[in-house]
Amino acid sequence: MRVRGYRDKTAAASRGAPALTRRTLLVGGGAAAGLLVAWGLWPRSYRPNLNVAPGEQALGAFLKIDRSGQVVVIVPQTEMGQGVSTLLPQILADELGADWRTVGVQPAPISPLYANTLLAGEWLDSDWTRMIGGAGDWALREYAQRGAMMLTGGSTSVRMFHDAYRDAGAAARILLCKAAAARWDIAWEACDIQDGLVTDGQRTLRLGDLAEEAAKFDLPDILPLRQGGDNRLAGQDLPRIDLPAKIDGSVNYAADIRLPDMVFASIRQGPIGDATLKSVDEAAARKVTGVIGIVRRDRWVAVAATNWWAANKALDRLDPVFTLAGPPLSTGAVDDALEAAFGEKRGQRFYAVGSLAPVFEGATLYGSAYRAAPALHLAMEPMAATARVHDGRAEIWMATQAPAFARATIADALGMRESAVMLYPLQAGGSFGRKMDFEPGVQAALIAQELRRPVQLLWSRLEDVIHDRPRAPAHARMTAKLNRNGTIDGWLAKVAAPSALAETWARIADGAMPHEAAQGAGARASRLAVSGMMPPYKMGALAIDHYPAAIALPTGRWRSNADHYASFFNESFIDELAYRAGIEPLSFRMQMLGDQPRLAHCLATVTAMGGWQGAIGGSGQGLACHMMNGSCAAVMVQAGISGRRLRVERIVAAVDVGDQVNPDIARQQIEGGLIFGLASAMGGTVDYHGGLPMRAILGRMGLPRLADIGDVTVELIRSKAPAGGVGEVAVPPVAPAIANALFTTTGHRFRSLPLVPAA
Repeated sequence: MRVRGYRDKTAAASRGAPALTRRTLLVGGGAAAGLLVAWGLWPRSYRPNLNVAPGEQALGAFLKIDRSGQVVVIVPQTEMGQGVSTLLPQILADELGADWRTVGVQPAPISPLYANTLLAGEWLDSDWTRMIGGAGDWALREYAQRGAMMLTGGSTSVRMFHDAYRDAGAAARILLCKAAAARWDIAWEACDIQDGLVTDGQRTLRLGDLAEEAAKFDLPDILPLRQGGDNRLAGQDLPRIDLPAKIDGSVNYAADIRLPDMVFASIRQGPIGDATLKSVDEAAARKVTGVIGIVRRDRWVAVAATNWWAANKALDRLDPVFTLAGPPLSTGAVDDALEAAFGEKRGQRFYAVGSLAPVFEGATLYGSAYRAAPALHLAMEPMAATARVHDGRAEIWMATQAPAFARATIADALGMRESAVMLYPLQAGGSFGRKMDFEPGVQAALIAQELRRPVQLLWSRLEDVIHDRPRAPAHARMTAKLNRNGTIDGWLAKVAAPSALAETWARIADGAMPHEAAQGAGARASRLAVSGMMPPYKMGALAIDHYPAAIALPTGRWRSNADHYASFFNESFIDELAYRAGIEPLSFRMQMLGDQPRLAHCLATVTAMGGWQGAIGGSGQGLACHMMNGSCAAVMVQAGISGRRLRVERIVAAVDVGDQVNPDIARQQIEGGLIFGLASAMGGTVDYHGGLPMRAILGRMGLPRLADIGDVTVELIRSKAPAGGVGEVAVPPVAPAIANALFTTTGHRFRSLPLVPAA
């Protein structure tokens, strides 16, 4: 069978932190006793490992100040368009009292000080860690920090690092004030920093003039924070730091790096599954002008040339043939595996309230079945990396959401120590979770090592689609019993889906091959696979079950993950139940939201803004809402179908994302999430046959164009709640809102995503 291949198994091995298992924690005694003792005795002292240029002074792990007074904020999170390279500096600069015009950003080196313990904890949390309580929480934090798990995703950046950056700003302010006070021979408490100048009310000094002296002072036991709301940067719509470079094109992405003597490479990998390279036609490939070298591995072949076009053209001439173990992937086989999962004994109940048996016994039940196809990432920037390997060292330029894991895997593939690998983190031209994997970095390093020249590897769009790690497909069986007064007495949700986040972890942390990770995760139920399935509504007995499925299609993180299909299942079914109960959909929801005032406020606001007509026949209006990551969102749409083309005339959203440091960036993320959710409703997926997708051109993916998008209105509800996640919360409710709107115009329920498959 002539197909395309994947990567070398050697490149998948990782020397990251050991797998966190129940045995790991419980070895040596009672609940986590062995680990608590061992880690408690393990000395640990994490010091900043920043590179400090001449004239710069580091004040902790998050901040440098140079002699000119420029404030350089160190950011460990990957900028993927979500604005994190502005938000975290804004928090620090606000507490410091800096002049925003003097604030710059620098990526953080790999260090335990920048570990995202929040995302790691959410990712690795399980029933047994809950069972051992605080010890389990502590163990997860320690595991993440000691493994330097720098992770970007899950709308965790601000929630994870807000306090750290606030405290870093406060610490620097105190040290600078102490340095100024020593010069003026006054108490440091009499000093403050305003607009980037240290002042005692009469005199001023520049930050750059004090930075070196400030580093010699000690901090008080308790950091006093700034008081008052005057001249504060937090809460302002400050301009994004990364925007000017993106406008003038000066920002460097992985494919923009240029090195002396560099060559360009393109790659072909096998079909989806356990594929190995069988043969190539090197003679034909070398006839292409510009070809410099051909690199073969067990699971892929790459061509390097003087330009990328020549490399990719030579791959066509190379005509690689792969051998696929097992039956090739097909959409029909995926659907069959998901349906078969409901009959397996591996299902597990993760949420339960009361007992459903007496509620359902002898009752009239309403049920519906829903489906969600795998959702591709389709970022504007295909997977790419630039590598230079020389003198026993390696340098890698790439965007990655997991830099420590990426470096460890690259070092292992090259046979080097991790300290010999320098990873330069770059901004990503979109990701939506795809760059949590880092195959191009490994492949580029191996190609550069063999050719002994710097190499820039860029996947073609076709390659990017074939070897995407989409959001997991899912099937759901929803059942409910309605009370005579229109409330819900019983609710049962059964979801069959792969454990996508478990797969991702197996790949990036444990070095599993994609097909191995898919098979392993398909054998275990996961709470993360039904994230978002717990409805916000107050009802009687309920239960939510996950049925794991091994579908042979590797899956991964995606914007909103399982919450995406969870909201589609829940909010579509809620609308069906409202219709069955003869109650207007808004009222049906509101009567069950007594315990969720923030979400109820969002629903009331969005319907008032959108001119809600009660979902009367022909209105074309639909409603849905969702809660995740400490935020709430309600969406109302005006939609219809013209031929086979979905037409969305209007999207209105009311969102409570807590107290945001930069409301304009929050609004940008909500707007982007709405369009992303619209894309998932219209297309963004493919059918598979013979281990390959049936199409790979963006224009054939059913994605929305400007002409398909009507007015988009976003209302950020003022809130004093802690800042919640922003980048994902608006994605899930869009598709069910559109599905509910289409019912009012067609009388037909749309129970599959995408709602209108691309032709």
